[in-house]
Amino acid sequence: MAKISINLATGSLQKEDIIVGIDLGTTNSLVAFINPENHPQVINDAGKGVLVPSIIHLNPQNGESIVGNDAKAHLIEDPEHTIFSVKRLLGRSYKDIEHYQNFFSYKIVDDDNETLVKVKIEDKYYSPIELSAMILKELKARAEHALKTPVNRAVITVPAYFNDSQRQATRDAGKLAGLDVLRIVNEPTSASLAYGIGLNPEEERTIAVYDLGGGTFDISILKIQNGIFEVLATNGDTFLGGDDFDRAIIEFWIKRSGLTAEELKQYKEIRQVLRLKAEEAKKHLSFNEQYNNDVQGIDCSIDKSTFEELIKPKVDQTLSCCKNALADAGLKPENIDSIIMVGGSTRTPLVKNSVSTFFGKSVNDSLNPDEVVALGAAIQADILAGNRKDILLLDVTPLSLGVETMGGLMDVIIPRNSKVPTKAGRQYTTAVDGQVNMKISVYQGERDLVKDNRKLAEFDLKGIPAMPAGLPKVDINFLLNADGILTVQAVELRSGVKQQVEVKPTYGLTDAEVEQMLLDSVSHAKDDVAQRMVIEARTEGEQMLYTAERFIKNNAQFLSEEEQIHTIKLMEELKSILPEGSKDEILSKIDALNEYTRPFAERVMDVAISKAMKGKSIE
Repeated sequence: MAKISINLATGSLQKEDIIVGIDLGTTNSLVAFINPENHPQVINDAGKGVLVPSIIHLNPQNGESIVGNDAKAHLIEDPEHTIFSVKRLLGRSYKDIEHYQNFFSYKIVDDDNETLVKVKIEDKYYSPIELSAMILKELKARAEHALKTPVNRAVITVPAYFNDSQRQATRDAGKLAGLDVLRIVNEPTSASLAYGIGLNPEEERTIAVYDLGGGTFDISILKIQNGIFEVLATNGDTFLGGDDFDRAIIEFWIKRSGLTAEELKQYKEIRQVLRLKAEEAKKHLSFNEQYNNDVQGIDCSIDKSTFEELIKPKVDQTLSCCKNALADAGLKPENIDSIIMVGGSTRTPLVKNSVSTFFGKSVNDSLNPDEVVALGAAIQADILAGNRKDILLLDVTPLSLGVETMGGLMDVIIPRNSKVPTKAGRQYTTAVDGQVNMKISVYQGERDLVKDNRKLAEFDLKGIPAMPAGLPKVDINFLLNADGILTVQAVELRSGVKQQVEVKPTYGLTDAEVEQMLLDSVSHAKDDVAQRMVIEARTEGEQMLYTAERFIKNNAQFLSEEEQIHTIKLMEELKSILPEGSKDEILSKIDALNEYTRPFAERVMDVAISKAMKGKSIE
């Protein structure tokens, strides 16, 4: 194995290594690097274009994937096996996205619970982490082809509002793609760096970053002082973007055509063709007054004023978010020094003019809005590589810190390369009815299973009130101070029961050991993630059996004998496959049990509601 030179002060590589900046987008993704002239530059590999559509086509026969431009055509030919907007699913449960199920043309598994979503393609199950890793792998391959050198390290950007779970999912996707993710950077911070804001430590500015992409919108108010970026406020909508402009055009065309919902259902592929035509129309109307086309007899013409009328409510929605962000930051529009425009949808003239009017000054859009985040990520990568001595780089934690969860998995709470001092937390619950104690084991390291990491501390949170599984809410908070002292605190929110412990995370580890742990995490990434997914599926299966068993015991009177027998049969099938089954086999059995029993739960709920409402009149 080749030895990699790691700068332990920053947890990054020495400057001879190329570290790329990656913008992993909802609609498009791209990769950038610092060129020999010391300027950030996006990579256009083999003339395929700078933007890599965040689209994956999975061949149902052999499971092979096609990513990017080549996958785009399959949106029309094979929508059920073509994944788009996967960033919307990262780190989310089904409950987070159930209202948007119709937006996706592929099957999202409804577990009707809080577990993270999965995408089902034929008899295979994919997590958003695996799917995002496919996009990142394509970006990595393009960068290596263009730069003629291996690319193993990256900085990846995420929206400022991404929570811990979404950030960790992004890190995991990078790891699975064979990348050591040196830092997760907020997209607005990246965009600011691309414009040179924050590179001068003497400069003090307050800026607004208006980011309207294909699927998401966010506005961030940043204060930049002494080279440090502070997010004063962030607001936005994770389901608002250029896609909504496209949808408004589609709905306008459909309404005008008189096609019924039933007719449209039969022609799923027409909807995808219309989606691509609407995107074409939107871009055309940025520079022209009229767009003319048709799709299988549907008139697809629209003029600029009609388009602007259709999207005005959406643009106004973004301005409401701007207003809220300013209020949260305690600022007025005149306090903002500059407005940076990010995301392809900001090219729409109505957007640009509306934002300019709202803030009372011209917007800054001199850099390509599609590229600005990736360019900034490349600058951040250059800073981490130690090539920019003029920029303050705060101390970071060299290895991730986290706790053990069910199945012996490591759940990271403070990722490596986090600036210190820092604090982060996550909420957990009990797995068994009446559980009154919770063992909290703290680990340091980069591997997915705690047995491969280093144990730092262990303590018990005692006196949790006896409640059904899933009801107690336990907050576990990590506070890492500037001296590298870690305080771990656990609090049960309903009762206020509290316990904490103090540990020194770096005590006893040599530089060589830290370096070896980092190398091991990359070389074992694929196996680790595969193992993690089997353990997670197994844990989910055990929880499903526990829930189903309890349900039958408490509600047998509402089920027929045949229903009970078939449910028990499905439970036995799941139980028998748990010890040795693959991830897909286990998830398939969970899915079958879930699908069969869902109507029973609805039936019991209906009975409970009718009992509760008996003798009451509804006015």
